[in-house]
Amino acid sequence: LSSDKTPPPPQVILVQVNPGESFTIRREDGQFQCIPGPAQVPMMSPNGSVPPIYVPPGYVSQIIEENGVRRVLVLPQQPEFHPGAPSPLHHAPPHAHLPAFIPHPAMMPPLRTCTRAWPAAFTLSNPVSTESHTQHGRPFVHRDDRTSKTYERLQKKLKDRQGGGGGGPVKDSPPPSPQKSCASPSADVHNGLSGKAADTEQAQSSQAVAGVERQMELDEEAKALLALLSTISKPEVSDIQARAAVVSWSAPTKPEKENGSVEEEQQSVPEAFSYEVSISFSGKDGKYTSVYCGEELSAHLEDLRPATDYHVRVQAICNCLHGSLSEAASFTTLTCEPDAPNPPRKASGTKNTLVLQWKPPCDNGSKIQNYVLQWDEGKGTGTFEQCYYGPQKQYRVIKLSPASRYSFRLAAKNDMGASEFSEVVDLFTSCSVPQPPFPPELEKAGVTWLCVKWQRPQSSPKEDDIYYILEMEEEGSGYGFQPSYDGEELSCTVRNLHRSTKYKFRVAAYNSEGKSNPSPVLELITKPDSPGFPSRPSIRGRVLPNSFKMAWEPPKDNGGAEVTKYVVELSEGLSGVSWELVYSGPATEHVCEGLKPGCSYQSRVYCMSEGGQSPLSETLQVQTPAVPPGPCQPPRLVGKPKAREVQLRWGPPQVDGGSPVSCYSVEVSGPASEESREVYQGSELDCSVSGLLPGKTYSFRLKAANKAGFGPFSERCEITTGPGAPEQCKAPLTTCKSPSCVVVCWETPASNGAPVTEFRLEWGAAEGTMQLCYSGPALSHEMKGLLPATSYFCRVQAVNVAGVGPFSEAVLCQTPCSVPAAITNIYQQQQHPPFYSPSTCLGLSWDPPCHHGSPITSYLIDLGERQPVVIGPVSKHVIQNLQPDTSYRIRIQALNSLGAGPFSHMVKMKTKPLPPQPPRLECTAFSHQTLRLNLQFHLQMGDRSGRFVSLYKGPCHTHKVQRLNESTSYTFRIQAFNEAGEGPFSTVYTFSTPRSPPAPVKAPKVERVDDSSCEVTWEALPPMKGDPIIYTLQCMMGNSDYKQVSRRFLFAPS
Repeated sequence: LSSDKTPPPPQVILVQVNPGESFTIRREDGQFQCIPGPAQVPMMSPNGSVPPIYVPPGYVSQIIEENGVRRVLVLPQQPEFHPGAPSPLHHAPPHAHLPAFIPHPAMMPPLRTCTRAWPAAFTLSNPVSTESHTQHGRPFVHRDDRTSKTYERLQKKLKDRQGGGGGGPVKDSPPPSPQKSCASPSADVHNGLSGKAADTEQAQSSQAVAGVERQMELDEEAKALLALLSTISKPEVSDIQARAAVVSWSAPTKPEKENGSVEEEQQSVPEAFSYEVSISFSGKDGKYTSVYCGEELSAHLEDLRPATDYHVRVQAICNCLHGSLSEAASFTTLTCEPDAPNPPRKASGTKNTLVLQWKPPCDNGSKIQNYVLQWDEGKGTGTFEQCYYGPQKQYRVIKLSPASRYSFRLAAKNDMGASEFSEVVDLFTSCSVPQPPFPPELEKAGVTWLCVKWQRPQSSPKEDDIYYILEMEEEGSGYGFQPSYDGEELSCTVRNLHRSTKYKFRVAAYNSEGKSNPSPVLELITKPDSPGFPSRPSIRGRVLPNSFKMAWEPPKDNGGAEVTKYVVELSEGLSGVSWELVYSGPATEHVCEGLKPGCSYQSRVYCMSEGGQSPLSETLQVQTPAVPPGPCQPPRLVGKPKAREVQLRWGPPQVDGGSPVSCYSVEVSGPASEESREVYQGSELDCSVSGLLPGKTYSFRLKAANKAGFGPFSERCEITTGPGAPEQCKAPLTTCKSPSCVVVCWETPASNGAPVTEFRLEWGAAEGTMQLCYSGPALSHEMKGLLPATSYFCRVQAVNVAGVGPFSEAVLCQTPCSVPAAITNIYQQQQHPPFYSPSTCLGLSWDPPCHHGSPITSYLIDLGERQPVVIGPVSKHVIQNLQPDTSYRIRIQALNSLGAGPFSHMVKMKTKPLPPQPPRLECTAFSHQTLRLNLQFHLQMGDRSGRFVSLYKGPCHTHKVQRLNESTSYTFRIQAFNEAGEGPFSTVYTFSTPRSPPAPVKAPKVERVDDSSCEVTWEALPPMKGDPIIYTLQCMMGNSDYKQVSRRFLFAPS
C-alpha cells in the first residue's frame, strides 16, 4: 500500500495489487467488486491516515514504521506471541468515504497445525515525524532464545548495510520488528516491493524508489531463510504395515556459494527447524491432511487403511516462515484379514427351517474366500458350533423345532486370515397353521367408518409371525365377503361406509404354514348422520311482557334416524353472546316464560337424533312490552339526621319494567298522623326533607315511574330526627335569704328529643354584664357573697347533647340593707396639722366603706390595750398622747343604724423617737462677715471578733460602706469629736445586706429522645447560702412568645 505525495487535504492512497492476487472493495451501492492484480486502486483518505483494513478472524494487523514508511502487516495469531496492546488499525471503524479492505480468499492461507504468516504485506509510503514513534510503537512480543539470537544476527547485518549506504535511518526511529521477517512472503509470493510493482513505484516518485530499495534490503535475509527451507528433500517411507508406516526425511541443506563467506553462512543457518507432515489417500494432487508437526526427522503414521495408496510430503518451518512443500512420496499399505461382518438376517423361514443372508464386509485387499456361520443349536448356553463354512452369502438351516429361538454369529476369511465374529443375533422359527380367531369386536363406530379389533389366536406362540385378513360384507350389496385389511395389526378402521347401514365382518389368521378358517361373523351398523336444521321459529299469539309462544317445523333431512328431541335456546339482548337452554323435548312448539318486560330476545332451535346434533336454525327476534317498574328499596338516611332536616338517598328498582326509570316520588307521614304527603318528585336519587320537628319519628316511602306509569310503593323507612336544643326556660324565681345570699329556682323546659343534662345560670349587676355563675343539673342555686341593698339581674338556659337552648327572660333581684362593709385601706397622714408631734401623735385617714343601704353614723378606732376611740362620720383622725418610739396595732370599724360593721384589717404603726440633743457648735474662724462652725463625726464598724474598725472621720453626715457580703448583718456605732476631744459612742446599730440575684445561666443543650420529646440540660450555678436556686425553663415555637415549660428548685447548703 503506497501513497502519492500530494498536498492534503485530501490525499490519494494507492492500493497496489500484486500479480496473482486480488483486492475486494465495497462500492457505494453496497455491492462487492473484486479487482485482480496487477493493478493500482486509488482510494481517497480525508486526513492522510492509514485506511482501515479488514482483518479476517484469527489474524491481527500491525503498523511498523521504517525510515518514514509505514508497513501494515496482517499476521496470524500465534500462541507464543502475546501483544501488549491491540493495534489501532485492527480496531479502527470503516471510514464513511473509504470502503473496508476485504481480502480475497486466494490471499488467505490454509489453517494448519503450525500457523503460517499472511502471504502479503502492505506498505504505506508516508513521512512520519519523530513524535509518532512513541504513539504508534510496536507492542511487546515474547520471543524464545532461538528467535532472539536470529533477530540479533539479522539486526546486525541490517545495521552494517545501512551504515555503508547513502541515507541511514532516522535518529530515534525504532528497530525493525522481529515479526517482519516472520511475515515476509516466499519467493513465489509478491509483496508489492519487487518486479513490475517496484518499477511502477520508481516511475512515480524518486523518494518511493529509495524506500523500495531499502525495503528489499531488509527482506533479503528472510528470502535467504525461505530458500533454505524450500530445499527439503523427498521423504522416505519404511516399515510399511497394514495400518501403520514410518516416514523419515532429511533436514534442509544450504547450497554452496561461490563468493560467500563461511562465517556468514554459519551465522545465517538456524539452530533447529520444525516440520509438518501431511498425507493424502486420494491421489498425488488430492486433499492432504496434516498428521504431524514437530522438530523430529521422522514420524510414525498410524490408523491407516489396509491396501490403500498414500502420498506423503513434508514442509520445513522456521521463525514463522514456511518453506516449499517437498516432492510427494507414495506407498501402499499391506493387506490383512477382513473386517468383522454385520450379523446375519432372517430372509425367510418355516416352523422347521430358517434361511439366513448376510453382506460381505471390507476384504482389506484380499478377496474373501469363505464365511464361517456358527449357532448355539437352540440350547441358549452361549456355546457356539459351526453350522456352515463356504463362499455363499446365504444358508438354509433345516431340521429345527417350531417356535424356537436360535442364536447365530458370522465371520469372514481371506488369504490373510479370519476376521472377528459379528454380534450375536437371535432368530425364531415359525409355528403351525394358526387356529381360527375369535369373532372380531367393535372398538368404535362412526357415520362412515367402523373400527374393528380382534385377538391373537391363543394357541399361537408369541414368536410366530401371524398375519390377519379382515373380510367385510355390505347388506344388500350381493358381492359377499370382500377383504378389507391384510396385515399383522390387531385392529383396523374401515372407512367410506354408508350411514345407518348393516355390515358383516370376519377375520382369518395365517402364517408361513398356512391360513386358518374364518372367525364367526360380527354384524355392525354404522351410526346415522346428524339431522338437518329445523325451520326458523315463528310467533304464535300475542307477545306478553313475561312470555311468548313459538313454533317450528321438523328438518327436511333426519340423517337416517328419527329426531328424538328438539332443543330451544334463548339469548337476552341482540348480541347473541350468551345462550340459555329453555326447552328440550319432542314437541315442535314451546312457551318461553319468565322473561323481562321491555327486553329484546333471540331464540333458535336445533334437533338431536341418534346421529348427533343438527345445525342451528335461523334466529327469531322478539321484543317484550314494558310494564311499570317494580318496588324500590326503602330510602336510606345519608349521614346523621339533623333536628329539623334529613337527607335521603335511594337506588333504582331492581326491575325497571323494560323501560328506563324517569321519575321518583317520596312521601312522608308525621308522628301524630298516618296521612302521607309528597315531599319530593324528580329524577334524582336523593333529596333533602326539611320542616321536621326535632326528636320525632317519621315514616318515608318511595315509588318509581317509567313510560308505563308508577310502580308500587317501597316498604316504609322510619327515621327519627336528631335531637334539638331545649326550649326557652321560664323566668327563674329569686328568694333573698339574707342581705348577701339569694336562692334562684327554675323549671325544666321541653327537651326536644334529648334529656336536659345541664342548666346555666348567669348573674350580674346589669343586664349587659351578666356572667356565668352556675352550671349543673340542679334546678336551684344559692348565690352568696352579694352586696346588701344592691340590684342584680339573673337568667337561665337549658343544655342537652344537641346544643344550648335560648336564655330565659332576665329577672331583677334587690338585696336588703345591712351593716357597713369593712374598711379596706388605712393610711398614715403625711401632712401634719399644727402642733402635731410625731413622737406622741399618729395621723390616720381611710377610705369610707360601703354603707349597704344605711348611712354611716360613726367610726370606732381600736388601739389594742388603750381605750377605743369613737369619732363621727369622718374619714381621718389624729390620735394624741401616745408613747414615743412605740408600735401600735390599729383597726377601724364603721357603724350605721343597723349595727357595727366588721373591723378592717390590722395596721401596724409606730411613733417616732424623741429628737436628739443638739450637738455643740464651735466657732473655729470668724470675720466681720462670716463664721466658720466645726462639727465632726467618727463612724466605726464591728468585725467578726467583736472589735470596731474605723470607717470614716469627717464633717459629712452620710457615708457609703462598700465591699460587703450579701445577706450579712453588720454592726455600727458613731461618735462626735472636736478640738476638745471625742464624745461618747452611740449605741450599737445592726443593719443587714439583702440577697443578690443569681448569675445568668449558660445556654442549655438539647438532645432528641424521640419524635415527641427531647432532653434539655444546663450547668448548675454555685450554691447560695440558705437561699434556694429556682430554674425556669422556657420554650418558643416558631415566632411565638416564650412559654414556661418547667420550674425546678435547687437548695444551697446553709
